[in-house]
Parts: sequence; structure tokens; C-alpha cells
Amino acid sequence: MRDFRDAKAMAQTLRDAFDTKSVPISHSESLELVAKILGLHDWNTLAARIQGHQPAAGEPGMATSALSMSTGTVIPVTPMRDVVFFPQMVTPIFVGREKTMRALEAAMAGDGLVLVVTQRRGADDDPTLDDLYRVGVTARIIDRQTLLDGTLKFFVSCIERKTVVRPVAGEFLAAEVAPLKETGGESAEAADLSRAVLDAYQRYAKVDFVATPRGTPALFKLPSAGEPGRLADSVAGLVSAPIERKQQLLEAGDVIARLKLLLAVMEAGPPVA
Repeated sequence: MRDFRDAKAMAQTLRDAFDTKSVPISHSESLELVAKILGLHDWNTLAARIQGHQPAAGEPGMATSALSMSTGTVIPVTPMRDVVFFPQMVTPIFVGREKTMRALEAAMAGDGLVLVVTQRRGADDDPTLDDLYRVGVTARIIDRQTLLDGTLKFFVSCIERKTVVRPVAGEFLAAEVAPLKETGGESAEAADLSRAVLDAYQRYAKVDFVATPRGTPALFKLPSAGEPGRLADSVAGLVSAPIERKQQLLEAGDVIARLKLLLAVMEAGPPVA
């Protein structure tokens, strides 16, 4: 995995990516952009940091710093209106805002990862990180299409929960993030609640797993009751609920609490239109 010492190679990759989209960007501009992605003020600052952390003779690989330790957690941010994504979802993202396009292009020039976070107010056209919820999901870009009206359509595969630690200044939204730890998924109570969630989902969606040709929740792409955390996330992505409620499900690192909240959502039924 690349770190801040690979900045020049990252800048070249970024230039190549923009070049394929017919977006002109100079070498110096790409260096400045990489510096900002990594949370530094400008290229001169980053260059000095690189120079200052070269391994001493006879001590290969000994150079470390707070930046090299945290670089892997700095990620472009994609704000979403009126939708909450959960781990395991594979879904399209439609992008028309310039800053979001830049964030996704930068992600494609790197490791393909973005942080997808829901806006607190869908009407905000130019949200800052303060306008977003603090918990989102990392997502890998797996495909990109340009629609006739110029809108970009990205398909992403959502991976895991992350919490925004701090903003990173730049030409688009970016942040340093940390994992949201998941707990309680191995308990007997979580297994019991998982079975209750499967039963509740049959009533909620008006389906009968036994009567299906395959006779299994797998037909609906649901994990088994033996995977409580994954099951909760899969069902959470299928039920209808207010954005605030969905965000509560996403932010619930405790699997037992997540399953109980999900049961309450299904018992309440779909929101009235």
C-alpha cells in the first residue's frame, strides 16, 4: 500500500487519471493536490516531510511518523442525499456535483476507496463535513459510466463502518477516518435475535422462506442467523425507515443493539407516505 513517501508516483497516477477524462492538470498541480489529500498545507510541506523521514544509512525501513501511521485512514468523502448505505451493499451512486466528482476521480487514481456519508439535510448543495453524519461506510468503486446528461454513475461495493475523525483540507471533501468497532456479534443473544429478525422480515416483506423454491433466506441474498452483524446490515438495507432511523442502525456498533433496533423498525412498519 502506498504511503506519503510515494507522493510523486501518486501525483503521476492522478495526472494520468485526469488525462483520460480530458481534464488538464499540471505536474505541480497534481503534487499540490496529493499534499492536500494527505492532510498537509502544500507540496513544499510534504516534500520536506518526505526528505526528513528518509531512512538513515544502515537502518532501512526505520523511518516512521504520525503521518505515515495515519495516511491509510485519509480518504475522499462522497456525501449522499436521503439515503444511508450499509456494509455489503452493491449500489449505484449518481454524481453531478463537481466536488464529489473530484473526490471519486481521486479515489479511482488511488486505491478506489471512498467514504460514503449521508447528509443531515438533503437540500444542502455544497455540504461541508459538519453537514454530514459522523459515521459512514467505506466503499470500493467497481464501475463508472457517463450518462447522456453528463451525470456520472458509479457502482460501489460497501465494505465497513468508519467514523470521521477530522476533516482534511483540499479541493474536495476528504477526512481522516477510524473503524467503528463491532461488538456482541458472537453472543447467544445475538443469535436468538437474528432468528427473530429473519422471522420479522418474512412478515414485514410478506414472504415465506419455506415456500420459496430454494427454501432459504439466501434467495433474498440474506446471510444466515449465524452471522448476526451481516444479517442486520443486509436487512437494514432492505427496510423502509426515516433517514434518522437508518443512520441509528448504521451507527450501532453493538450488534445486539442493532438487531433490537431493526426489530423495532420492522414492527413499526414502513413510514406513511
